[in-house]
Amino acid sequence: MKTRQTLALASTALLGLALAGCASSDPLAPAGESPSDGGSGDTIVIGSQAYYSNEIIAEIYSQALQNAGFEVEEKFNIGQRDAYMPSLESGEIDLFPEYSGSLLQQQYDPETTARTPDDVYAALVEALPEGLTALEQSAASDQDSYTVTAAFAEEHGLETIADLADVEGELTLGGPPELEERPYGPAGAKEIYGLDLAFSATGDTTVEDLLAGTIQVADVFTADPRIQTEDLVPLEDPEGLFLASNVVPIASSDIADEIAEVIDPISAALTPEGLVALNVQSVEEQMSPEDIAAGWLEEQGLL
Repeated sequence: MKTRQTLALASTALLGLALAGCASSDPLAPAGESPSDGGSGDTIVIGSQAYYSNEIIAEIYSQALQNAGFEVEEKFNIGQRDAYMPSLESGEIDLFPEYSGSLLQQQYDPETTARTPDDVYAALVEALPEGLTALEQSAASDQDSYTVTAAFAEEHGLETIADLADVEGELTLGGPPELEERPYGPAGAKEIYGLDLAFSATGDTTVEDLLAGTIQVADVFTADPRIQTEDLVPLEDPEGLFLASNVVPIASSDIADEIAEVIDPISAALTPEGLVALNVQSVEEQMSPEDIAAGWLEEQGLL
C-alpha cells in the first residue's frame, strides 16, 4: 500500500512538471528560443548610429513598421560600427540603416574596386555574411563629393565633375589636409576626369572658403545640411571617383522579405535632396527625430 501511494505521488509530480513546462513554452517560438530573444521573436529591433542623420532614418523605419502593425524596439545611438556590428551580425538587432560603400570597404572588402552605386550595392550583397540581407538601396547618400556653389554651377553649366574641364582658368579644390593624398583628391580627379586642380588644405573652413570664392570646388559630404542652407550643388560623379555610399537598410535575413514591402518604398522615396532637408530640420530647426520622421512619412504618403 505504501509503495502504491509513493508511485502515485511520483506520477502526479511528473505530470505537474510536464504541464508546467507546456504552460511556460510558446508554441510559436522556435525550438530553444523564447519569444523575448532579441531579433528572433515578434519584435523587430531597430538600431542606429550615434549620428543624428542615421537616427532620423532609423526612426522613419520604426514608425513605418509600427504603422504596418509590427512590434518594434528601438536601440538608437549605439555608436559606430565596432559597437553595433556584432549585434547586427548575431541577430540581436534586426534592422539598421547603413551606407553601402563605407560598410563594404570598412567591414567586408577593404580592397574593393567597386565605386558606382550599382556596382557597390552588388558587391555588398555578395559580401554580406549569412543571416544579413541588403534591402533596396536609396538614391540618397552620405559620402564625399566635389561641391560648388549654385551660382558657380549656373555660370559654367556644371552638372557633373567632368564639366569642370570646360571651366577656364585655375580651379582650386579645398578640403581636409589628407584629401591631397586620397584617391579622390587632385591626382584621382586628373586620372579619372582629366582635371588639373590646385589644392588648398581648408580643413574646418572648407564651406566658408567656397562661399568666399577662395576655392571653387569643395569636398563636402552629400548629406551636409549646408548644401540646402548655403545653396550648394554636389556635382554628379558618373565615372566613380568617389566610393558610393548610398543609404541601404541591412536586415536580418529571416525577416527581410516580411518587412521589405514597408522598407523598400521608403528607400525609393528618399532622395539626396530629401535627406539633406531632413538633416536641416534636425540641425537648423532643432526638431526631434520623431517629429521629423512622422512629417516626412506623411508627406510621402507612407503613413
